[in-house]
Amino acid sequence: MTAIPKKSASKGATPRSKARMAAVQALYQMELAGADVSEVVDEFERLRFNKPDDPAPLEEDDAAADLEEADAVFFSEIVHGVVRRQRDVDPMIHEQLAAGWRLVRVDAILRAILRAGSFELLERRDVPGRVVINEYINVAHAFFDEDEPRVVNGVLDKLGRKLRADEFDAKGRSS
Repeated sequence: MTAIPKKSASKGATPRSKARMAAVQALYQMELAGADVSEVVDEFERLRFNKPDDPAPLEEDDAAADLEEADAVFFSEIVHGVVRRQRDVDPMIHEQLAAGWRLVRVDAILRAILRAGSFELLERRDVPGRVVINEYINVAHAFFDEDEPRVVNGVLDKLGRKLRADEFDAKGRSS
């Protein structure tokens, strides 16, 4: 039930980048299957994160290899954080969507990307806002070829400017 990206996003990806990809996949799985957050986090940590001493990845394809060496702690913090703050995050995302669009109308993968990125902007001040936005644009590119990465950019940029106005103003208005 995990969403499989169309393109590999692991080449040169950091452990945190891989954790973000996994968090989006976990959030998608939780929404579609109605699975419990602890069960899904445990599943990813046990079965999908391949440790360097594992003899072989879970699957033979690139999608499984994409999660190798993911930062499991960061992954868990994102997934648990999105669940914990979803009542705050969803209305914030909804406000940034184009007129007439509701979050429930958005593709489930895109919804997971927006929730994870919004959570990071809201709570993870240790990660620069522009880094958060770029990371989730990259995740969106792994799943979509059309307008979705631009939607991620637009929504997260607006949220970043609201939630971290000092950070965005301090670095200029060029982006």
